[in-house]
Amino acid sequence: MSEDFDLVVIGAGSGGVRAARTAAGFGARVAIVEERFYGGTCVNVGCVPKKLFAYAAGFPEDIALARDFGYATEVPEVDWSRLRQTKDREIERLNGIYQNLLIRSDVAIYEGHGVIESEGVVRVGEQRLNTRHILVATGGKPWIPDFPGREHINISDDLFYLDELPRAVAVVGGGYIACEFASILNGLGCDVELIYRRELFLRGFDDDIREFVAEDMARQGIELHFSTEVDSVEALDDGLRLNLGHGDFMDVDRVFYATGRVPLVDELFAERVQPDLSYTGAVVVDDHYESSIPGVYAIGDVTDRVQLTPVALEEGMWLARHLYSDENPIPLSYEFIPSAVFCQPNIGSVGLTEHEALEHHGPVRVYQTKFRPMRHSLGKSETKALMKLIVDNATDQVVGLHMAGEEASEITQGFAVALRMGATKADFNATVGIHPTSAEEFVTMRDGEFIEP
Repeated sequence: MSEDFDLVVIGAGSGGVRAARTAAGFGARVAIVEERFYGGTCVNVGCVPKKLFAYAAGFPEDIALARDFGYATEVPEVDWSRLRQTKDREIERLNGIYQNLLIRSDVAIYEGHGVIESEGVVRVGEQRLNTRHILVATGGKPWIPDFPGREHINISDDLFYLDELPRAVAVVGGGYIACEFASILNGLGCDVELIYRRELFLRGFDDDIREFVAEDMARQGIELHFSTEVDSVEALDDGLRLNLGHGDFMDVDRVFYATGRVPLVDELFAERVQPDLSYTGAVVVDDHYESSIPGVYAIGDVTDRVQLTPVALEEGMWLARHLYSDENPIPLSYEFIPSAVFCQPNIGSVGLTEHEALEHHGPVRVYQTKFRPMRHSLGKSETKALMKLIVDNATDQVVGLHMAGEEASEITQGFAVALRMGATKADFNATVGIHPTSAEEFVTMRDGEFIEP
């Protein structure tokens, strides 16, 4: 059995769904293929449930803080089963929304594993979909190194489906997922050990932010083990033992590996239609997102460019306009893309780190402040925030803005517009702040440090 389409999208994550709907809106006949769940990683085992769990993990501190404001209250234990069930209901609701968006856009839905059989042909089970264009939007999957005892560990996806909350847990990895999971589990009452093989986690973020977050996570009770390797994991009668590279061991109930993600291209391409792949397994694409196979395109995490949901959305819309509209869309800019890490403390970042700015621009001025947010001022809370601006000394343009602290992501999103428009430090200085807020610190910092490469 076969059907004819203008576009077949493989993967109903955020980017794939947006591309399918946009193309259908321009009059293209579109099909989408999905074998797991609507909304992709972000909706099901990524951004959305992670943020919900991060909110839950923050309530103990909020409740404790309430005592400083006159409330007589104690911090209760979390009802894990209830939290998981309410999360499940919300994810099911979002799954339904994504499916209905496709249906209302007249996108044909095929459930199953899609295989690109040849140029212009996608097979789903016994069905063949003939098409002019194919879009690969399959996203990524967790990567786990091969080591003895690998079968005993959990991946990041598993946290969202645990039957019960572990008492003691090890999180292995040093990226944003590892830091977020360590903070979530710690906030929910677990004893957390974070293990990373390098000297400091969150590689790619500004060094001052990385050091500040490490200090604050340790203050909150997370045990940080840097420059530490896991040689093996073995099962005990009442948990797991991690045998570490320097001869020590660690006993916990669960081990979560968050050691990175790789493009999901498993059994996606038939042997005669293998596109060029990078060393990470990503589909290599040109400026129009076309692979080395004519008519086969790829967007989002499967290309391993910028692994952020809003980027995949923008890429999907751009490609649909490029292929099916009369528009001549402006190429996407990958500069000044804001990002966030929902660990405790939150991180917000846009633009260059200090190290990158010195490499790209030469001499810079760095403005930095560390303070206790106002809502923590009534008691003995040690919670602080760090805010940092990096300015190109030659042009006065603000080329980097970084924050670690409460609401860092919300604050950074607004300032990302300013950096995208080329705001200078003089523009920041001329902006009147909202008082009293943390965000006003970004427009009141006056004493910068001149730094040369």
